[in-house]
Amino acid sequence: MTQPLAGIRVLDVATLFAGPLAGTLLADFGADVIKVEHPKGDPVRSHGAQRDGVGLWWKMLGRGKKSVTLYLGAPQGQEIFRRMVAEADVVIENFRPGTLERWGLGYPELRAVNPRLVLARVTGFGQIGPYARRPGFGTLAEAMSGFAAVTGEADGPPTLPPFGLADGIAALTTAFAIMTALRARDRDGTGQEVDLAIIEPILTLLGPQIIAYDQLGELQPRMGNRSSNNAPRNTYRTADGGWVAVSTSAQSVAERVLWLVGRPDLIDQPWFASGTERARHADELDAAVGGWIGRHSTEEVVRAFEKAEAAVAPIYTAADVLEDPQYRALGSIIALPDAELGTVRMQNILFRLSETPGEIRWTGPPLGAHTDEVLARYGVDANERAELRAAGVIR
Repeated sequence: MTQPLAGIRVLDVATLFAGPLAGTLLADFGADVIKVEHPKGDPVRSHGAQRDGVGLWWKMLGRGKKSVTLYLGAPQGQEIFRRMVAEADVVIENFRPGTLERWGLGYPELRAVNPRLVLARVTGFGQIGPYARRPGFGTLAEAMSGFAAVTGEADGPPTLPPFGLADGIAALTTAFAIMTALRARDRDGTGQEVDLAIIEPILTLLGPQIIAYDQLGELQPRMGNRSSNNAPRNTYRTADGGWVAVSTSAQSVAERVLWLVGRPDLIDQPWFASGTERARHADELDAAVGGWIGRHSTEEVVRAFEKAEAAVAPIYTAADVLEDPQYRALGSIIALPDAELGTVRMQNILFRLSETPGEIRWTGPPLGAHTDEVLARYGVDANERAELRAAGVIR
């Protein structure tokens, strides 16, 4: 079955997370993604956990991509890259603004080679503005967006996430931006430049903070696991030492929870009819819900909440995710063969299409595994490749 993005060729020259993950998402649905790496390799290959010297993050981030080594800082590398661009639909890059231009590979030059090219530029602060040339990472976006300011306990410091949250949000946005630009190209026949700053997408996911400050002068405080919009909403310890999360965004669910824990009297309080007012009585509600949960095992809590049609979830580790029957039913985790590690399990594609489903074709390949195959496609013969290897332009 033909995958939905079959025939779309992507040159992924980005490093680490946001840009490359966008390329991964496109590869999952059939795009021909060529990962163009510095001969030393994408830094993610040595980032985080490793097994026998093999980077595990790379196995996920590099899946479905062909690995080609090419040093774009060398004139020979730039000339080969232009040949590749001539047959590409998309280039994803995250060099500091001005770097591609310094190499003679700015958008005007690339567009002269291929007027249909979509160039997606993913940087910390975007291509313009006073911060454009600063080094930018997702951590800085989590700080500057307001995320860290509202995350953590009320009496504690601002808190950063222990994973690439802003990068992940930016990757999803980049993939959407690329598909939007390709759709416009289908209509108009020409490509365009995408300028995506990692500090921006996370702003939208943070909700109404900006408009609330603009209209009311209100700043959302840190509240730990509580919400200013509803209660009870928290994490609660169970009798067997587990943890569960409870959400009552809907009024009917809030009422079911209070019936379940034996406190229907609270439902009759005048403040209970509003989520915002319930949030102002979070101490009382948490005491009622937390007290009941603390007298029951995790399994008992989940079973009782499900029977009452109230929203609850056990707090999982990665080990729990691998054993969960719902994730198994969805196929959320997939086992894949890997030439270096044997069989590996990782997150599957993001969603299911009924007629043209995506597929993880292979895990992240060894560095330069496809260099000869791909460069031969662009007329770089064996003798030239040998010269390029000797010069350090490819590996």
